[in-house]
Amino acid sequence: MDRPLDPDFQRTRRLGRLAKIAGLLVCIVALIIWLPGWIRPSVSRARVRTAKVTLGPIEATITASGSVVPELERALSSPLDARVLRILKRPGDPLKAGDPLVVLDASESVLGVEKLAKDLALKDNQQAQTRLALEKSLLDIEGRLDTKRLDLDSLRADLADNRALFKEGLISREKLRQAELAEAKAVIELKQIEGERNNVQHANQAQVEGLTLERGSLGKEVAEARRQLELATTRADRDGVVTWALNEEGVLVRRGDVIARIADLRSFRVDATASDVHAKALAVGMPVVVRLNDEDALDGRISAIYPKIDNGVMTFTVSLADKSNRLLRSNLRVDVLVIMQRKPRVLRIKKKPFAEGDGYRQAFVVHGERAVRTPISLGLASFEDFEVLSGLGEGDEVIVSDMRDYLHLREISIK
Repeated sequence: MDRPLDPDFQRTRRLGRLAKIAGLLVCIVALIIWLPGWIRPSVSRARVRTAKVTLGPIEATITASGSVVPELERALSSPLDARVLRILKRPGDPLKAGDPLVVLDASESVLGVEKLAKDLALKDNQQAQTRLALEKSLLDIEGRLDTKRLDLDSLRADLADNRALFKEGLISREKLRQAELAEAKAVIELKQIEGERNNVQHANQAQVEGLTLERGSLGKEVAEARRQLELATTRADRDGVVTWALNEEGVLVRRGDVIARIADLRSFRVDATASDVHAKALAVGMPVVVRLNDEDALDGRISAIYPKIDNGVMTFTVSLADKSNRLLRSNLRVDVLVIMQRKPRVLRIKKKPFAEGDGYRQAFVVHGERAVRTPISLGLASFEDFEVLSGLGEGDEVIVSDMRDYLHLREISIK
């Protein structure tokens, strides 16, 4: 026969069942609370980079590559056909005005100068002989002219006497007529000699002027030949540095061949290249920022745009505001940022991989230990920053690392 269970035992067993149910409920609640955290993807804070949204100016730019070159560079050419005897300066050597660069063999030019000097002496001798001959001819004419004047005076005196005698009837009319004809003939001959003298004077003057011009031209040739001979040791005409020079002695150079280039390293400009897709956007006078390194930059403006486009690349020149900055070096590679548009006060975020790609406008905004995916809209792009149009506020912290693998998630944990 069954006996009823002890009430204390029944109470203990009920309490045990309640404790098991309560423990099971606690476990279920704990799973509900902690399981999302265990399942939610997370990233290590040390493996991502973040940036804060700031307020400030932004500039829309076109990026080009450039090279620093001397603003002034002069080519020295050979003044004559000659052989290079000695090279006195090499690329990189500093120069002062008047310093010799190259010594040329000028023996042929010396002979040329001597020949020209001889021709000049001969021309002087010819000019002197011509002057003497012309003076002699003029003296002969003057002598004839003086003689003819005396003859004319004598004939006029005879004519006067004959007229007096004819009035007294002492001579015939025929004799008087002969005296008048002789006087008239002498007048005509005198005028002819005077005309001849004038012609000889004009001819002599023209001949002397022609010889003077020939002598002057020859004298200039001699002076130029001597000047070029003095340039056989080519000298610098300004302070600077040799950027290029002939590197082989004994070679033959022709007149006008470049033998060295001298640059003034106190003043620089930038020669830049950009894609021809920007050809319509670029214009002379546009402001430019030249980045020398991660920390230093110089302002400038486009001073010239070359019309020729080579393999899809256009070239332009930048004039710097500080042309003599101590950081400028010849052939230094730099980044050239052509400023297309400026905004003085906008929200901006650092230009990092999170915003790369066409139409890619999703960002993870950090809220404590989690990052929430947030749609954003970006505007102008500078070399370093993007303009934030919507979706973010000043001070927001944004993950700027590449987060494309997490775009399907609404939020992620940050450990």
